[in-house]
Amino acid sequence: MAKNLAIDLGTANTLVYQENEGIVINEPSVIAVNRKTGEVLATGEEAWRMIGKTPGHIVAVRPLRGGAITDFDVTEKMIRLLLQRAGVSRFSRPKVLICVPSAITEIERRAVTDATRRAGAADAQLLEQPVAAAIGANLPISDPVGNLVIDIGGGTTETVVISMGGIVALKAVRVGSFDIDAEIQAHVRRSHGIAIGERTAEQIKISIGSAMVMPGLADAEVRGRDLVSGLPKTIILTATEIREAINPVITKMIESVIQCLGKAPPELAQDFLKRGMYVVGGGALLKGMPERIAFETQVPVVLSDDALEAVVLGAGACVEKWSEMRMSFMDSRREISD
Repeated sequence: MAKNLAIDLGTANTLVYQENEGIVINEPSVIAVNRKTGEVLATGEEAWRMIGKTPGHIVAVRPLRGGAITDFDVTEKMIRLLLQRAGVSRFSRPKVLICVPSAITEIERRAVTDATRRAGAADAQLLEQPVAAAIGANLPISDPVGNLVIDIGGGTTETVVISMGGIVALKAVRVGSFDIDAEIQAHVRRSHGIAIGERTAEQIKISIGSAMVMPGLADAEVRGRDLVSGLPKTIILTATEIREAINPVITKMIESVIQCLGKAPPELAQDFLKRGMYVVGGGALLKGMPERIAFETQVPVVLSDDALEAVVLGAGACVEKWSEMRMSFMDSRREISD
């Protein structure tokens, strides 16, 4: 019998949880395709290393942007390869639980489920990423208390209030870590006349990027292409200028959190002050991000221990319950037959 799967289909990274096995795949959501033949050349980490370094007929792309599918065929190929690596075949087709941003439309939801079914899944169900993150963070979402989760992903920032097993308030914006990278690229181009790639911008963000003043951040040496001469050039970037460059994006993220807090009932707002807000996702790992959110909202913020894996772990817990329900059903059938 096929083992059911949970997939966190993120804009930046894709994680796969297999029933009774745990996380079996964790890699960038990138696929390299030969445009002439349609052949898939690489996926994941290998394809990520190709970004910006391929000839014209080979393209290394992220098939998801802003949490939504931008290229249906490429996404289907990527999901098919993920299922194959997880042991799925014509004779073992599992049910798949897919985590998606709550901001996507019904048409985009249908595109995800159709792509997954066409890739080989027996059935595909969707689960909002913030809800899965709350489950993965072991929050008491079934109790009459306010649980606030902030999921900062590559393409979206979602803030959700959960109580009694349901969503009480939600605010989602299509602003995420990739927008920070884009701001860094634009700043370097505008202020220094240098063109840098997506991977270089991400490395700058990780090394000296911050949401607020952080002591001990050194300058970074960056190499790019001079826009005037076209020759390679080296410049020095400071943590201060990068922080100021990405501040508009950080502000949009925090404004969405404040708007969600404003939608929450007063009784649940008391719970946030006592228990804090939980922040997950790759964007939560930006230096000073939890502290900046806490400063702007005056509400305690807790960074999840498994910020990058909370979503898929929560979905995996749901998949394990599928297995428990199936086993209990089989036991009941045995009792009836006896």
